[in-house]
Amino acid sequence: MIQSVQRALRIMELVGRHADGVSAPRIAFECGLNRATAYNLLRTLVYEGYLRRDGEGRYSLGLEVSDRYSELTRAIAGPKTCGDYMRKVSAETGYSTFVARFVEDRPAVTEVIEGNRSPHVEDLIVGFDDGAHATALGKALLATLRPDDRARFLRAAGMRRFTGRTLVEPDAFEHDLAVGDESGVYAELGQFKADVACAGVVVRRDGSPSERVVFAVAMPLSDISESWTPMSARLREAAAELQPLV
Repeated sequence: MIQSVQRALRIMELVGRHADGVSAPRIAFECGLNRATAYNLLRTLVYEGYLRRDGEGRYSLGLEVSDRYSELTRAIAGPKTCGDYMRKVSAETGYSTFVARFVEDRPAVTEVIEGNRSPHVEDLIVGFDDGAHATALGKALLATLRPDDRARFLRAAGMRRFTGRTLVEPDAFEHDLAVGDESGVYAELGQFKADVACAGVVVRRDGSPSERVVFAVAMPLSDISESWTPMSARLREAAAELQPLV
């Protein structure tokens, strides 16, 4: 333990118990400190804004304490919007996060937060509505459709080959969706971009297609073996945590 930090915290606790302030000699006595040490710590805490000293030399809590309290309450309350939640996940993981919905009957990206560990994918921007069969976002949304509606969509949209791994046969695509249905996480590994992997979950499945929402992350394909298990678990949590925010 770092003794000076412990002493500073004891001072903060003591001062916090005295709404009308407390003198330096009393602080030194009650905290078991010599006066020189107490004064050095008090000067530092005042300088940093965690304590303030009035005209009579009494110490009370400073404004920085209320700032830390505000930050704590915001953290406990959690994100208030979908965008806040996406920023939180991107900050935690370093991976880009995406939300997609049906827009005019096509799976489309509606929100993006870029992460510093994810490759930049120029196509995956707000408004992108192509290649649903090759993206985790598209797969998750298409999985919410009835099989005949999904087949009709794929016939109309086509199943373009983006990479050598892209699934371009309807039977292979249906099998891939069945795997995602079982695990709750829909994935594509280099099917849209050769060096990128994406995984997504359905946040809202009920209602009309325009009300359905999916959430996904993108990562380097090289990360998938190490990151898949924890990221799958995190995505399942996100599916529940995002529901009240979308």
